[in-house]
Amino acid sequence: MTSQAFLSFTAFAVVVTLVPGPDFAVVLRNALVGGRARGLWAAAGVTASNVVQGIAVAVGLGAVIVASQPVFTTIKWAGVAYLLYLAVQALRAAVRGHYDEAPSDRAQGATRRAWLGWRQGFTSNITNPKVLAFYLAVLPQFLPAGTSALEAVPLALVHAVVSAVFLTLVTLAAHRARRVLTRPRVRRGLDALTGTAMLAFGARLAVEHA
Repeated sequence: MTSQAFLSFTAFAVVVTLVPGPDFAVVLRNALVGGRARGLWAAAGVTASNVVQGIAVAVGLGAVIVASQPVFTTIKWAGVAYLLYLAVQALRAAVRGHYDEAPSDRAQGATRRAWLGWRQGFTSNITNPKVLAFYLAVLPQFLPAGTSALEAVPLALVHAVVSAVFLTLVTLAAHRARRVLTRPRVRRGLDALTGTAMLAFGARLAVEHA
């Protein structure tokens, strides 16, 4: 892989990452509910899933999953169900509109906040088979013909790092603006927004095909 191809993919990964998607909505929601630490752990969960899926593509497992309609469909509907579950949580909070001045689960232990954030980030990403399809479609375009599929791993890691940096910045920005974002009226609007976004992402995933 040439340095030009590497830099081209890095630029491409930045552009793709800047388009808000389910990862953005899930991480922002975690940052609002549980504060900076939980948001960062959610970002870490997304990153871990990206790495796992990148490796799966490199060793050939990703192609098997995407090619197997029953497996692909099962993973897809699991992702749809999980996004809808998260959307319902956010929308219920928006309807109720009862908030403390601080994130609602601050009283929980740090370990529990970390686990909740990481689990939501990882699960929402790993159950989105479109990530595998994206890697399978895009990564080979930046690799010389005839190269080993394992050479796709560095590119997948670049995407994971770019995503991690972006989601970390989202979390830190939310934390910096916490005095405004945790006001009941603002928080209610954000819960409605993130809930609607996750609902839309789930619906879009449901109607897409491999």
